[in-house]
Amino acid sequence: MHVSLTRRAFFKGQLTELSPAPVRPPWALTEEVFLDTCSQCNKCLGACDEGILVSGAGGFPYVNFKSGECTFCKACVDVCADGALVIDDVEALPWSHVAEINSDCLSQNAITCRVCGDRCDARAISFTLAVGGVANPSVDPSVCTGCGACVHPCPTDSISINSKAEEHSA
Repeated sequence: MHVSLTRRAFFKGQLTELSPAPVRPPWALTEEVFLDTCSQCNKCLGACDEGILVSGAGGFPYVNFKSGECTFCKACVDVCADGALVIDDVEALPWSHVAEINSDCLSQNAITCRVCGDRCDARAISFTLAVGGVANPSVDPSVCTGCGACVHPCPTDSISINSKAEEHSA
């Protein structure tokens, strides 16, 4: 049975249509199919060594990057008996998410900070000097894995992980 999170939010007075869907565990099926397939058993939460999988609306798991990063260890997929997390192809990417840096970023406000770039193992975040010595960060979506390593250490919560379909320029 499909749980309508939009309908539930409507009755709670929350407008979820305006906010993007939460980041599901890696290798999750598309959102609608995931919601129909996942039984909310929460086995994936316990399997995540990084502790970034949490139970969200309707009891469905999502990734909380404020707790850390995804190492793509596949432990969540291994314990998913429902088939909501599936690796069909060994070469398949875990998801199509990338980091996005908003205007609250210290570097974009002339304060030296490069912690996100230092934490990015993929080296998807680079800094370009601008007039006045400001180092503007940018994310290369072709390199970014969406692992979230840059989210937790950001002192101003200026980084979010979004679907490439929802991506905005950084």
